[in-house]
Amino acid sequence: MFIIKTFVFGPFQENTYVLSNNSKDCIIIDPGCYFDEEHQQLIDYIQQNELHPKYLLNTHCHLDHVFGNKKIAETYQLTLHIHPFEKKLLDYAPTSGLMYNVPFDNYEGEIIYLEEATNIALGNDMLHVMLTPGHSPGSLSFYCKAQGFVVSGDVLFESSIGRTDLPGGDHATLIQSIQEKLMTLPDETLVYSGHGNTTTIGAEKKENPYLK
Repeated sequence: MFIIKTFVFGPFQENTYVLSNNSKDCIIIDPGCYFDEEHQQLIDYIQQNELHPKYLLNTHCHLDHVFGNKKIAETYQLTLHIHPFEKKLLDYAPTSGLMYNVPFDNYEGEIIYLEEATNIALGNDMLHVMLTPGHSPGSLSFYCKAQGFVVSGDVLFESSIGRTDLPGGDHATLIQSIQEKLMTLPDETLVYSGHGNTTTIGAEKKENPYLK
């Protein structure tokens, strides 16, 4: 059973997730730690709970979700997992950082490319990979059917959706992803977004003004 820890990191207040289980293995999703104390906070949590990081995943590769990739990968000897359509965004992220006055060292090294409908196993626990483009070309959502939650990155938020005015964004594609992939999940499914509060699929069906 996954235990989900949320951190809010960086100048963009991005949600970083650590998913661990009873075996003490863990998955790190979107390490947005920008400042040294944020890196240390994440490392301290892993050490204090005696966790063993096994996977480093990005839902997508906008700069606020990849700030900590390099440090985390080097600390735990992890290989980055992304969708292949995100590679250009990953390469461009440092340039974006300069534009926003938040320079950072980008991940460099091997990449494992995730495809839709594959699974990521952590012992007996499983995340199902869903391709949910629109906010970016290869945005992924990670769905755990057994526990009823999805880590959606910047695709779906509480009463909002991801912006589509950034490079690679497309509004029609985003709405299609949400309607065809996320809104077909059970209403009680918890949505762990890239920013802001946790919500549910049912609540967003009823209340999200962008999905009317």
